[in-house]
Amino acid sequence: MALKGRNLISNLFHSNRSSLTCTYKCGNACFGECGNKSSNEYFGDMSRRTALKAGGLSVLSFGGASIFAAQTANAQSSSSSFPGSSTGSANNSSSKHSGSVDGMKFKSVEPNTKDTVTVPAGYQTNVLIAWGDPVVQGAPEFDINNQTAAKQEQQFGFNNDFAGLIEHPSDAGRLVYMCSHEYTTEPQMHPNYDSNNPTEEQVNIGLAAHGHTILEVSTDARTGKLKREFGPLNRRITAQTPFKLVGPAAGTDLLKTNADSTGETVLGTLNNCAGGVTPWGTMLSGEENIDQYFTNADALTGRNKEYADRIGVDGSGQSQRGWELFHDRFDLEKEPNEINRFGYIVEIDPTDPTSTPIKHTSMGRFKHEAGNVHVTADGTVVCYSGDDERFEYIYKFISSEKIVDGDMAHNMQILDYGTLYVASLEGNSPQDEIDGAGTLPEDGAFDGTGIWHPLLTVTREGTESHIDGFTAEEVAVYTRLAADTVGATKMDRPEDFQANPVDGKVYVALTNNSYRGATGTNASKNEEDPREWAPIKENKNGLVMEIDDVHAGTTFGWNIFLICGDPDQAYSYFAGYDKSKVSPISCPDNLAFDSYGNLWISTDGNALDTHDGLYAVTTTGPNRGELKCFLTVPTDAETCGPIVDDRRVMVNVQHPGEGDESTVENPSSHWPDGGNSKPRPAVAVAWKANGGNIGM
Repeated sequence: MALKGRNLISNLFHSNRSSLTCTYKCGNACFGECGNKSSNEYFGDMSRRTALKAGGLSVLSFGGASIFAAQTANAQSSSSSFPGSSTGSANNSSSKHSGSVDGMKFKSVEPNTKDTVTVPAGYQTNVLIAWGDPVVQGAPEFDINNQTAAKQEQQFGFNNDFAGLIEHPSDAGRLVYMCSHEYTTEPQMHPNYDSNNPTEEQVNIGLAAHGHTILEVSTDARTGKLKREFGPLNRRITAQTPFKLVGPAAGTDLLKTNADSTGETVLGTLNNCAGGVTPWGTMLSGEENIDQYFTNADALTGRNKEYADRIGVDGSGQSQRGWELFHDRFDLEKEPNEINRFGYIVEIDPTDPTSTPIKHTSMGRFKHEAGNVHVTADGTVVCYSGDDERFEYIYKFISSEKIVDGDMAHNMQILDYGTLYVASLEGNSPQDEIDGAGTLPEDGAFDGTGIWHPLLTVTREGTESHIDGFTAEEVAVYTRLAADTVGATKMDRPEDFQANPVDGKVYVALTNNSYRGATGTNASKNEEDPREWAPIKENKNGLVMEIDDVHAGTTFGWNIFLICGDPDQAYSYFAGYDKSKVSPISCPDNLAFDSYGNLWISTDGNALDTHDGLYAVTTTGPNRGELKCFLTVPTDAETCGPIVDDRRVMVNVQHPGEGDESTVENPSSHWPDGGNSKPRPAVAVAWKANGGNIGM
């Protein structure tokens, strides 16, 4: 089992993420044995017959590379001559440097360790809302020494991660901000906290500090500044809020519990990380590291036990937060199916505060990072998601439903009907050219092709499993196990997915994987050596992959767009751009696009001994690969949930002050209130002081 528990251990991976954060954010998933023990064949070694049978494709041979002929009319244009081609995938670094592109005309913020949000000259910032601030009218002001669960249910939750901003449905002077509250760090929340003996009130405060916040905000007529307001849409969703389970697993024996004999209603949502905003105006949120809230997996049997082991649930003993001491549903010996009700994509209608949020079982159950929608020219809805753990997979869901303007009830069912896929990748270069040190292969790029394997299909008439030995509901609940059987490709912590609104190319952040190709003490945790899609041995700084997807089809081309790290080091790579002109970047996590098509990247766990930040990089033209730091966050904080529009940049500043030895009494940061105040996760907004557009 993964090493968990109440004893904090030092960070072994040269990351700036503290042991306190590792313990409470993901249950120390980095330190234990890898959950994926599958013996998936390297895709390049599979027979063509097997590969084609899996994808139902025909193959053409061109220029020594395999390409797939099943391209559809809605495929987006590419800088490559065909999906996965090395030709044109790397930038021509000899192109004349013409200065920063539109949207990136700012002076880069230098790497630093300042306990503040640092932005370029000419920009201003404020804090929109912080942990404990009132969300609903009449909520009490925050007092860390007198907190209760009843108060927290009305206040901004802890450790805000994903963020979205949409137009207000009835007030042109306001917008609607929405975010997820990923996890709680109890030693940072409760004075004199005893992790071995939490009180019932502390446990219930933790439940109330998870979930989501919906908040009305007013806009400033001159700048991009925002101000929090009380309004009828304001809402807190917590780990005690009723959710409706929908899709193939809903109502089956796999989801029934003593408290819910129907298998259709679950209390709350947990560990909500990145997500997305749908074209119909709802919020998607991925339930990620759900394992750490449960215990006594040793009492489980069959696939319940196999999957609990795969995602890292404690076999016995008290869980990190001890919720099972007061709530039986977190004790798997008492409620063996409760955990099967978490790990999904959640959808919330922020414009209706009386609506019941839903969990889409059609989109699979794993450690969801992201849930971002791309719509093809014919209206097909495609949703991408990563499974954020070392050596796990990337997925997409192609809906069979189309958007109906103004019909929210219909649109909130779009992600219930369609097909769930998992990806296999193949490199274009011989394996002996991948040396693990970042040396480009002879063709000049780390690139290749891939196929999407169908796992399950859901229609209004019924369900179909594409995996032998699994029913459709079992695929939905035990998705990683189903994906193992088709030879899905093991990736380096696939996190946020975003499609470029300009050209439709899809980008995925691969945060890091210190176990890839590891030797010595970590050799037993190495599930795969460097490959062309993961070309760095003991990858500590992460990658960004660019995917040229046939969105509604089953083929794609890919290339490694960024190999993150110190640009002065040989291993790093910035799409072929001049590395003397870029900012150092480490551990990419969340992604966003601006209106010009520039990719913005927030980081988590900077392994370069400086603070995390938000970076912009251009993806096309002669400046392709030019990367600049726009802001950095305070001490021990992570940059989350970037929102970039023409008037403002927003980030969720998560876990400031969570140092290795930090407590309420001894924090390592005093942001956002300064002085001797306690640190609080919060929302930071930046805008151009003269009222102009961002990056112009």
